Amino acid sequence: MNYLEVVLFIVAVVGVIALGIWKSRGEDTHSESKGASDYFLAGRGLTWWLVGFSLIAANISTEQFVGMSGSAANWLGMAIASYEWMAAITLVLVGFWFLPRFLKAGLYTIPEFLEYRFGGIARLAMAIPAIVTLVFVTTSSVIFSGAKFVSEYYNEVPYLSNLTFMCWAIGIFAALYVFIGGLKACAWTDLIWGAALIVGGAIVMWFAFATLSERSADELILTKVENSQATVEDLEQASPWERFILLNDGTEGEAVAVNGENGSGGKLHMVRPKEDSDLPWTALMIGLWIPNFFYWGLNQYIVQRTLGSKSLAEGQKGIVFAASLKLIVPFVVVIPGILAFNLFSGDLHDSAEKRNNATIERLAEGQVLKVDQAFVETQPETASRILSINAKSSEEGSMIGPEASPEQIALRINNLADKAVKAKPDEKGVLAGTLVGYDYDAAFPILVRNLIKPMPWISWFILAALCGAVISSLASMLNSASTIATMDLYANFTGQTNQAVLVKVGRSFVVLFVILAAIVAPMLNKLESIFAYIQEFQGFISPGILAVFIFGFFSPRTPRWFGVVGIVVNAVAYALFKWWLGPVIVEQGWWYSGEMAFLDRMAICFFIVIFTGVLVTLLAPLDKPVEMPVNDQICLESSKGAKLAGSLVIVTTIALYFIFW
Repeated sequence: MNYLEVVLFIVAVVGVIALGIWKSRGEDTHSESKGASDYFLAGRGLTWWLVGFSLIAANISTEQFVGMSGSAANWLGMAIASYEWMAAITLVLVGFWFLPRFLKAGLYTIPEFLEYRFGGIARLAMAIPAIVTLVFVTTSSVIFSGAKFVSEYYNEVPYLSNLTFMCWAIGIFAALYVFIGGLKACAWTDLIWGAALIVGGAIVMWFAFATLSERSADELILTKVENSQATVEDLEQASPWERFILLNDGTEGEAVAVNGENGSGGKLHMVRPKEDSDLPWTALMIGLWIPNFFYWGLNQYIVQRTLGSKSLAEGQKGIVFAASLKLIVPFVVVIPGILAFNLFSGDLHDSAEKRNNATIERLAEGQVLKVDQAFVETQPETASRILSINAKSSEEGSMIGPEASPEQIALRINNLADKAVKAKPDEKGVLAGTLVGYDYDAAFPILVRNLIKPMPWISWFILAALCGAVISSLASMLNSASTIATMDLYANFTGQTNQAVLVKVGRSFVVLFVILAAIVAPMLNKLESIFAYIQEFQGFISPGILAVFIFGFFSPRTPRWFGVVGIVVNAVAYALFKWWLGPVIVEQGWWYSGEMAFLDRMAICFFIVIFTGVLVTLLAPLDKPVEMPVNDQICLESSKGAKLAGSLVIVTTIALYFIFW
């Protein structure tokens, strides 16, 4: 361990957090009349630059640097950047469609809108899943990804290399921070961490390209995608950027994106085949917009910053500023992820092998394992052992010839695993996990460890930016979850209006939620992709809530009881398409690919809820529109400058899609 690095890192993190707490000192959280407003919404006094940087820092954490970089290192490549570039357009629309309605109603929480428009049960139907999602999905995943980064970076240092220890350490530190400072402390630290993350990501990318220029062409050619025609000679004569293009897009862009294992097709394309299991081009048409609008427009964790805006104009300028920063993110997160495989595929394999061995050691009698093709290619002897284990558990022979390809072996192992699971439907845990050839979630930590760690005068800054962002994101999530629990549940049921009491209750929820999230976080290490885990879970919630809000905004005659019906219909429909109807449709050959992507399931469920809403509006319309409350304490004049800047963001996003099509 380099002590200079550690000292500078600790000073930076503690110093920025102290700044946030110091800046929040003016908030009177003990006031009976405005304590909750000061604690949960920073006194509704955030300026545009605090809103903008806070949105970015709250969104971009190791969840993105670990999860998104990992997906980019795998087969998705640049396609995963759609989550960022489409978010830029989404943010602009949210600023001018959603925010005016929320600020006009003077909301503390997003579920509060549903009570005004659809009734108290609708508010609970959103609030309870929102808390569950914030605590057990987003907060736990950010704790995990932060701990994953630190444990991979210090993989030989006692305690710091222990994933579970780091999960608890990060969670407790974040809870102490939000417990004291509230949203205003989060916003001020986000100002520092948001800028530091962009700069830190750019530094990592710079060193990655510098290393790419020095790496032997004979070594790099081994990581080339299969449909690139680049040769060793091409690589030897190329600049760093040209090497990146040759390895992942071919000599003339011939390495198109194809459906298959990592390395089978080009990685520099935003549009992927319709058969792709994660991001088919069909999802870009509708499916991806659903989680985007939900996340940026209806997710308390994000929207809480805009609810604390000084005015509508300040909120809109902050949102557009954040949208412009989103255009930069793929260049400092996604591209380094792709480079991680080109430069350090061996390290990615070593990390996977360590996880695989631990999984195999825990394997009990009768349990089976699944594998990917890369695992069979990189660990053929272990793959043969897993084939025998699965064959025994499924009570079938291995039935595989000596000349079988890695793809055929992987398919046979997985088929045997499926048969073993089906043969024991009443037993849980028959499938013990999936063995992989490469640990893609380790892509960014490995980049930083190999490129930045030898330079303590720089590494402390990268570490501080990433760890600070984790703490800041966790603080924001805990603050938002406690806001919903306090205002939508506790205050709603008890009728408590003393805001000083509400602050105390909110702080109690912070402690409870961080304990629950820290318990769940280490369990996420069993997942193949943390990013996919987060997005998949949202399918049960986001399409229905988005559809309900659309009717709440634009259909004044839709009956109040539709708020609950829409949310429940979506959850049931998504479950059916995920576990029963979707697989049946695919098996019958009625779907265009061998798997129904979760974004396509989202789109289908969204339209089911929209159809339900139209139907109930036609059959049982309200006699008169619901009157929403009006907050006369905030200026609701829109920003003309934000409209112009937002238009430029949308045009730039379209241009980027054209370049990386």
